[in-house]
Amino acid sequence: MKVLLDLDGVHLEVDGSVLAASGEADFDAAAALAASGCEWLREQPVGSAVCFDLCGVNRASSAALSVMLEWLRCVRDQRLEVEAVRLSPPLARLTAMAGLDRLLSLETPTPAL
Repeated sequence: MKVLLDLDGVHLEVDGSVLAASGEADFDAAAALAASGCEWLREQPVGSAVCFDLCGVNRASSAALSVMLEWLRCVRDQRLEVEAVRLSPPLARLTAMAGLDRLLSLETPTPAL
């Protein structure tokens, strides 16, 4: 496991093809979180499969959704494949409310609201 970011309780780690975020992904940390993830994504070979694991993001916020959307843009730009997206229950609820769940390869069903 490699630590990509450790900033005021927000962590971004990579383990194989899994990009894992945890902590309070709020507006103060969102830019650094997005940039660190995109930097790693740009290093991946074209056609590689990646997984986003946000199960450790314990508070849902639009900042966390923005980070995820930025990573998805990087995936598209680098011509990578998203194998799965794992979300914490609060983040899954927010993603469903925003209608973004249809854009994701969610590994588990989004909980009912």
